[in-house]
Parts: sequence; C-alpha cells; structure tokens
Amino acid sequence: MQPSLRQSWEPSPFRAVLPIGLRSKTFKNMIRKISLIVIHCSATRSNQRFTVDMLRACHNARFHGKGIGYHYFIEKDGQVHATRSEESIGIHARHYNAHSIGICYEGGLDEKGNPADTRTPAQRAALIALLRSLKIDYPDAEILGHCELEGVHKACPCFDVSEYRDYFAHL
Repeated sequence: MQPSLRQSWEPSPFRAVLPIGLRSKTFKNMIRKISLIVIHCSATRSNQRFTVDMLRACHNARFHGKGIGYHYFIEKDGQVHATRSEESIGIHARHYNAHSIGICYEGGLDEKGNPADTRTPAQRAALIALLRSLKIDYPDAEILGHCELEGVHKACPCFDVSEYRDYFAHL
C-alpha cells in the first residue's frame, strides 16, 4: 500500500496544518466504511475571511459543542486543517455522514453573496493533493459535491465537482 500524503505532508504548493500522529494504529482497522468524499464550501463571501477558528465557533454553536463537522477545512491560502478524525462520523451531510469524509473550502460566495467558484489557486492545489491522499486510502469512494446528494437543495460547493471525479477516474 502506498504511503498516504496525510502521513508525511511533504512541502508542496500548499501548507498543511495537521497534528502529528493524525493516523492512529486503529485507522487501518476502522469500522466505518467510507464510500463518499463530500466537498463543501463554507458559503462565505470571497472578500471576507472565514478562518478555521471562526468555523469552529460557528459549528460549536450550531452543533452544541460537538466541534467542526467537516473532516478537513482548506483556507484561502491553501492551508489544510484536519478538523475531525476520519474515524469519527462527521456532521456535514445529513443521511450520509456515517459513510463519508467531509471536506470544506473557505468561500463559495462572491462579494455580493451569490454562489460562485471562489477557490484560489492555493485551494485548488491543496484540494487535489488531499483528494489524491484520500483516494489512496479509500479507492472506491465516490467524490461528490454537497449539492449532488439526494435531498440537498443548495449550490454548495459552488463548482462542478465532476472535474475531480474525471481526474481520479484515470489514476
């Protein structure tokens, strides 16, 4: 099995902030079967910051102190934050949390508050590297945008995720 990028996080086009030892020894024997990787946006305006600390405060208020619902958060500068253990069920996609990994990028709305693809080049590079790493560990997991899930009626993640499905289908 190839080593995961999340295990070493070599310097790359993005900066990653992940705790050392993120991958526990029980990870390989994880009971959760991951069949989906769901991409979200924070639905925040492109001309305003929404840091991981702001996300944490928002989710703690919304989810009664249960922490950030996504497993990963990518800030505008490409910094990747591991915000929930992959072993833990997320709080990001109702009816899909038990078998998915949630990734959120900062942004998704233009300056006027309309849905828009606001990913920076650094976020795009970070997302592709993170997805590559996740696909090593979960090769059968389908990559979907939040809006593609049945019963979801929003634009999130505000871009066409098929570009990533197509990219990883050829690897």
